[in-house]
Amino acid sequence: MRLVSSAFEQGQPIPRRFTCEGENISPEFSWEDAPKEAKEFALILHDPDAPGLKGFTHWLLYGIPPIVARVQENTSKEAKVANLGLQGQNDAGKLGYTGPCPPSGTHRYFARLYALRKEIGLKAGANAQEVKAAIEDIVIEEAELMGTYAKQQAKSA
Repeated sequence: MRLVSSAFEQGQPIPRRFTCEGENISPEFSWEDAPKEAKEFALILHDPDAPGLKGFTHWLLYGIPPIVARVQENTSKEAKVANLGLQGQNDAGKLGYTGPCPPSGTHRYFARLYALRKEIGLKAGANAQEVKAAIEDIVIEEAELMGTYAKQQAKSA
């Protein structure tokens, strides 16, 4: 299985428009060669470089039907996104996507797509710990795409 984005390539910077310094909208993601037996997908965007023991989860999208192979740019922040799935609560305590916003330095942002052997059955609004626990023993395959971001320096007047 392979996860890609039209917004950035593996190991490359995430464009500013998808961050707290830009429009703070979600980038597009798509995947191919998913296992045919997958009953559902989950997509998690996580920054392991953020302060704290567990890093910072920026986006939780789950309950994605097996016929879906793409998440459009600027996904709404609703709990249930029609024809896509459910969104969880990111580590900022909000539903949907929140973009990269590192306090200092360059951080890595890992988008991980999980192909699941059965539906996880969580309601919208689950947190990262709940989603990870629900998928732990039912992952068939996973794919990863990593982008980086460092805040732009303020320009002097």
